[in-house]
Amino acid sequence: MSHPPREEWPPAPPQSDGGALLTEVVLETFRLNARLLEAAQELARAGELTAAWWQVLGGVIDEPRSVADVGRRMGVTRQAVQRIADLLVERGLAEYRPNPAHRRAKLLACTEAGYWAIRRISIVTHPWADGISAQVGEDDLRQALETMRRLVATL
Repeated sequence: MSHPPREEWPPAPPQSDGGALLTEVVLETFRLNARLLEAAQELARAGELTAAWWQVLGGVIDEPRSVADVGRRMGVTRQAVQRIADLLVERGLAEYRPNPAHRRAKLLACTEAGYWAIRRISIVTHPWADGISAQVGEDDLRQALETMRRLVATL
């Protein structure tokens, strides 16, 4: 990718205090995301899953869904979910079922082996989450969740 010399770059527009604060929130969210992904990878081992497999199984833990629906719920592409879903089916952790609403888009459903993997993860996840919530505090976590939901809705 080519770019002009630095002296030809347009100046950045001024940023409000709120804009600067949002930028800090975004950067801190990137750091939090990295930490959460590291923790998820470690926690998922209890169920002999990867964090990505856990995420996709989590998208169908309550009911079967199409791969596209799982992607929308989890904020990832349909293609990424499809690759993982195929691996989960191949390993017996999930299965495809007919979709009465759409002939070609089958539903992904958790199998008993998938539920067992998730249960094993919950055995280590619940104490982990309880420990962190005790350090941060429920009120702060509720406020963080509310703010995150507002940001997601705004974006």
